[in-house]
Amino acid sequence: MYAKDPVHADEAVFGRTSHHVTRRGFLSGLKSLSVLLGAEIVYGQFMPAGLIPAAFAQTDNPFTIEGKDGLVVLNDRPVNAETPAHLLDDAVTPASRFFVRNNGIVPESPDPKTWTLTIEGESAAQSRTFTLDELKAQFKHYTYQLTLECGGNGRAEFSPAATGNQWTTGAVGCPSWTGVRLKDILNAVGVKDDAVYIGYYGDDQHLSRTPGKAAISRGVPMSKAMEDESLIAWAMNDAPLPLMNGYPLRLVFGGWPASTSGKWLKKIVIRNQIHDGAKMLGKAYRTPCKPVAPGTKVADEDMCIIEAMPVKSLITYPQSGTAHALSSPLEVRGHAWCGSTSVEKVFTSIDFGQTWQQAKLTRPKNRHAWQHFKTTVTFPQAGYYEVWAKAEDTNGRAQPMVLPGWNPKGYLNNACHRIAVSVTA
Repeated sequence: MYAKDPVHADEAVFGRTSHHVTRRGFLSGLKSLSVLLGAEIVYGQFMPAGLIPAAFAQTDNPFTIEGKDGLVVLNDRPVNAETPAHLLDDAVTPASRFFVRNNGIVPESPDPKTWTLTIEGESAAQSRTFTLDELKAQFKHYTYQLTLECGGNGRAEFSPAATGNQWTTGAVGCPSWTGVRLKDILNAVGVKDDAVYIGYYGDDQHLSRTPGKAAISRGVPMSKAMEDESLIAWAMNDAPLPLMNGYPLRLVFGGWPASTSGKWLKKIVIRNQIHDGAKMLGKAYRTPCKPVAPGTKVADEDMCIIEAMPVKSLITYPQSGTAHALSSPLEVRGHAWCGSTSVEKVFTSIDFGQTWQQAKLTRPKNRHAWQHFKTTVTFPQAGYYEVWAKAEDTNGRAQPMVLPGWNPKGYLNNACHRIAVSVTA
C-alpha cells in the first residue's frame, strides 16, 4: 500500500530511480496513475504523495487450508494465512474464515480424550492437572465473542520494511468462543500473593524439532488473566476448535495480541515475575518505549511489551476494486474494535480525509467484541475514489490517516483502512 523505499507513488508504479519528487512531479504522476486505473482520481490533489492507490494492492490468489475458505498464505513453514477483508463481512467470524498464525509445527491428531492441562509455577499454591472432561464437568461454561488480532497485522505497509509475515489487513477475526474462565481455574489451584504473570506452554513443536524447545511461550499479567472474558476455550462458534486454531484447547485473551492466546494448551505457569518464555524477550511482540525515527536500531532494553491493541477499523463491504454506478449511493460497512475500551465513533471519507461523515455504529456483543458500522456514500462525478474508514475510541483516540510510529518488527499498524472504488457514469 505504501512504497517500500522512500519514493513516491508514481516512482513505485513506473520504476523511476529518482528519490526526489516534487509536489508538481507527483501531480503530473497522478495523470499517469489515472491512465492505469482507467479513471480520473477524484480529489487526487489531496492524495498523500507517498501513497500507492489501493487498487494496486488487490490480489485474486486464494489459498485454502483444510477447514478454511479463501485464506491467502503468507508462509508455509510454519503455516500462516490471512483473510481478505471482504471475506470478513460476517458479524461473527466463521471458523473457516478465521486467520492462521503459527510459530511451530502443529500437533498431529491431538486426542481430546487423553488431553490434560497442568497448572503450576512458583506462585501457584499447588500443582494440579485436569483432563478436558474434568474442566468441562467441574467449572461453569462461558461464551463470549472476542476479537483476536495478530500484533503484526498491517506489517506489509511499514517503510523501511519490517521483518516477519507481511500481513496486510486480514490477521483478525471475532468468533464466538466457549470454555471456562481462566480465573476460575487459577483460583481453584490457588494463587500466591506474589503472583504477577501467567505463562503458557502448548503442544506445538519448535521448527527445529529440538526436544523441550518451545516454539512460543508467552503470557499476560495477572490483571488480564483474571478478567471475566479471559477464557480457556475448547469451542469456536459452538463447534470444536479448528486444528490450525488450537484444537482441542487454547487460551483466548480478547483485545490483546493474539500471540498471548496460546494454542494446543498443555500447561499454565503462575509466575512471580514477567514470564520469560519463547517470544517474550528481545524485540518479539515489543515496540520502542519511546518514539523513534524510521529505520532506527533500538536496543532490546528500550523495547516494551505490547499489551492492549490500538483502535482500528476494517471495511468489509464492498470489496476493494469494485465498480459502482454514479447514479446510486454506495453502501459501506465493516467492523471496528479496540483493545482496552470500546469504539465510540466511526467515520468514512471519499476525499482522502479532507472531509468525514459519521457512520452508524452498533454496541459490542460483549466486552472485547468488535462493533459493526454501516453508512452510505454518494460520489460527485465518475472516476477513481478511495473510501477510507477511521474509528475513534471512548477515550478520544482515533486511527491515524498514515502509518503510526515505526518500529523494528512492524507491530500495531492501525492506519485508516481504505478501499478502491471505480465510479462509472
